[in-house]
Formats: sequence, C-alpha cells, structure tokens
Amino acid sequence: MQITKGDVAVITGAGSGIGRALALHAGSLGMRVVAADIEAPNLDETVALITDGGGTAIGVQTDVSVPEAVEALAAAAFDRFGDVHLLCNNAGVFSGGFLWERTLADWNWVMGVNLYGIVHAINSFVPRMIAAGHPAHIVNTASMGGLITNGYSGPYYTSKFAAVGVSECLAHDLRGAGTEIGVSVLVPSLIATSIGSSDRNRPERWIDRNRERGADEEFVVAALTDSTAGGMPPAEVADIVFDAVAHDRFWIPTKPSYHDQIRSRHDAMQELQLPPGPPID
Repeated sequence: MQITKGDVAVITGAGSGIGRALALHAGSLGMRVVAADIEAPNLDETVALITDGGGTAIGVQTDVSVPEAVEALAAAAFDRFGDVHLLCNNAGVFSGGFLWERTLADWNWVMGVNLYGIVHAINSFVPRMIAAGHPAHIVNTASMGGLITNGYSGPYYTSKFAAVGVSECLAHDLRGAGTEIGVSVLVPSLIATSIGSSDRNRPERWIDRNRERGADEEFVVAALTDSTAGGMPPAEVADIVFDAVAHDRFWIPTKPSYHDQIRSRHDAMQELQLPPGPPID
C-alpha cells in the first residue's frame, strides 16, 4: 500500500520502543496518528513528539487485553479522523521462566495482550476498514520467537506463534473476501526496547500476590534486559516496516539471520526432530 499525506495510522504500544518509532515515522510522513498505550505519561510524550514536530496526533490510553477498550480506540479513531489506512497491532509483554512455574495469571496476561490484543483489534477495526472500501494495511507485531522456540519463555513464544497464525489466517480471509486490505507480520530479532520490564504495566487482575518471582524468572528477565540493550534501534525497525508496507510484503524480519533460523527449523521438522533453539538475536 502506498501511504500518502493525510492517511490515518493507528498504533498500539505507541508509548515506547517499536510502537513509538512507528508512530514517529508515520507522523514524519504526514500521516494523522492515533497512538495507543496503557502507559499514559509515555503516550502523552509520543503525541507531543509528533505534534511538536508539526504533525497531527491524538493519544488514547488503551489496555488492548480489554475488548471494550479496543472498541473505544476504534471509535475514537473513526470519530476523529473518519478513516484508518494503517493499523499496527504492536503492544506486547513478556513473562518468562520454566513453563511449569508459570501461573495461570502469567498466561492470561501474556495471551491477553500479545494474542487477544490483536484479535480485539481485528474485531473492532477490520469491519470498519472493509466498509471504507479502499486500500489499507494491517501490521501485527510478533517476534522471531513466533517462528522458532527456546527455553525459559513459554508463554511469550506461545503467544507469538499464535500472533503469526492469526496474521496468516487474517491475510487469507481478507484476500478471500476480495478486500484491498493487506497484512504483514513483523518478526523482529532483538530490539532495544523495555520489554524486559513489562511487569511495570501488569494489571492488578493478573498479579499473583501469593507467589514471589523465582530464580528461573529472574534469570530470563535479566538476560532479556541485557540482550535487548544492545539490540537494533527501534527507528531502524520502523524504516523496515514502512518499506515492507509499501511493497506489500507479508513477512517483516529485521536481520538476515532470519533465513538461516527458518531453514534450521525446517530441516529439523523434515527430520522429525525438535527444532534447535538458538538465541533470538
């Protein structure tokens, strides 16, 4: 899809990291931006960065795990700007450690944001986008952890595999329905974001007060925080994403190592073996 000045972009998780970079990039192209995030101060800062630079943006505080909140986001976008051309479902959280030590609260939180956040957006935005009757595009943020697995991160990897699956199914359905809405799935390697501190945004309803963080969880959170600190700058990811949208690419990896990692997984599957679990770089 070719983006033109005045088009409308809705971006979740826009308060920091990849989401903020996507919002700033959209604003730099002259798009009108609807930024959404659960963190109000960070969201306000993103909006200010766009408007102070001469762009047009509004912020809508949104917990994407709540369907009514995402419906309110869609209503706000269409009420304010009358249209949505680019939808980036980017909000994401992380919970790690041994799989058998993850609580139901861990699973509900991670799946609620990483998977159901996308599902809620599909339900609230796609019918409106189809009714508009013009080309549009949806980008769902997954991860290389949605294509290959590793230890200590079961809820996260599971949610990202699901995000990949729902993106593929959405693309097939939109094509089968004869729409002009494209779909891409972002599968980044390590990016310099604050996902290692996702707990700062964990809703009270999904906090288990009867359980302390174990050594397994402390280990993986520390490792993730250290490794992402040296990751790709989010602004570079935004450049890659918007180029992919312009060229209607479905897969959006961020590093050439994507190809070798996918090939290794494919080879192991052909041999009926457990795929390797290299670090997600």
